Amino acid sequence: MSEPTGRIRKAANGEDSIYWDKSKNRFVGAVSLGFTPAGKRNRPKVSGKTKAEVRRKLRELKRELDSGIKSSATYTVTQAVNDWLEKGLKGREKSSIDTYRSLAQTHITPYLGAAKIRDLDADDLDEWLEDRAKVLATQSLRMIHSILRRSITQGQRRGRVTRNVAELVQVPEGRAGRPSKSLTLEQGQAVLRAKQGSWIHAYVVLSLLVGVRPEEARPLTWVHVHIDGEGEERPHIDVWRSVRRHGDTKTRKSRRSLAMPHQAATVLRAHKFRQMAESAAAGISWTDERLVFPNPDGSLRSALNVRRNFRALLSEAEFSEPYRWTTREMRTSFVSLLSDHGIPIEVIARVVGHSGTNVTEKVYRKQLRPVLSEGAEAMDNIFGGPEDD
Repeated sequence: MSEPTGRIRKAANGEDSIYWDKSKNRFVGAVSLGFTPAGKRNRPKVSGKTKAEVRRKLRELKRELDSGIKSSATYTVTQAVNDWLEKGLKGREKSSIDTYRSLAQTHITPYLGAAKIRDLDADDLDEWLEDRAKVLATQSLRMIHSILRRSITQGQRRGRVTRNVAELVQVPEGRAGRPSKSLTLEQGQAVLRAKQGSWIHAYVVLSLLVGVRPEEARPLTWVHVHIDGEGEERPHIDVWRSVRRHGDTKTRKSRRSLAMPHQAATVLRAHKFRQMAESAAAGISWTDERLVFPNPDGSLRSALNVRRNFRALLSEAEFSEPYRWTTREMRTSFVSLLSDHGIPIEVIARVVGHSGTNVTEKVYRKQLRPVLSEGAEAMDNIFGGPEDD
C-alpha cells in the first residue's frame, strides 16, 4: 500500500477528510464539527486499513451524529458480553448462565474480547466463526454467535452501540457432533441387571423402559408416580414438571401420562418401600411430595451426580467405555428398541412427547389423558420382567 501524497486541504465544518497516518500505518477519517464550548476543535475520528473502510465508518459516524446517539469508542466485546451475562439473563437458571459464561470465556473473549464493537466489521466475525468451526459443532457455533448478537443488542439498548454487526453474518457448518448411541437388546438386558436395589437402577429402569427425559426424571416426585393403578388403569407416571424455568416441561406436548411396563412398576414400588423404610428409621414423616431420586438430604440431584452414578452402573454391567455414554441415551435407546420392535413412528413420537399431527392428540395431551400405554406394552414384550407379587 503506497502512502498518499500531496497537501491535505483543511476540511470545512461538517466535511469529511481522509488522510494517511504513518505512525499508525492506517488511514484516518475525520469529520470537522467546529469547536467545543471549551474552545477545542471537535473532530471525531475513525481509522481503517483502506480508504473504503474509513468511508464506511465515516458514514456510520455521521448517522450516529444525525440520530443523536453516539456509540462508545471504547466499548469492547468483553464488556458487552459481561454486561449481558450480568444483566441480560435475569430469571434464567444458574446452570444456563454458567453454560453461556463458559462458552463466552472459551470461544468469544479470547478471540474478540479486546476488539471495540464500534470497529468490528462482518469480515472480522466471519473469520472468527470460520476458525471456531474447526473445533465446534454447528449447534455450539450457533450458541456463541447468539451470545455475541444478544450481548451487542443489549449494548444498543443501553446506548453504547448503534449497530449490531453480528446480525450481518451467517453461522457456518461446524464439526459433526458426537453421534448419539442406543443400546442393543443385549446391552439393555445387562443394564437392567446392574446395581439392582439402588436408586440409580430404578432411575435407569424408568429412563430405558418409559423413555422420560433426564430433566423430567430428576425432579419427579412420588405424587406423580401411580404405582398401583386404580380400576383398569395400569401403573403410570404423570410427566409434566421439570427443572426448567418455572418448573414446566420442555413443550406443552411434553405433558403426558405414560404407562409403566410391569418391570418398571415393580422396581419403582420396591424403590419407594426402601425410601419409606429409611424415612421411618430416621424418624421422618413420609410424604409423596418427596423426590423419587433425591440426594441423601432430600434435595434435587444434579445432572453431573446422576451421570457419575449412571456410568458406575455401566461399569458393573461390563461396558468397556462407560464414559462415552450419557443418561439421555437411555431415551434414545427407548425409541430405537421400540422402532426395532415394529412400533409405528407416529406412536413413538406420541409416547416420547414429540410433535404430533392429530388434533385429538393435542387436546388430550393438554389434559394429561389418556395414559399412553403403547410403549409400556412393547417394553413388556421386549424385556419381559418379573411377575408382580
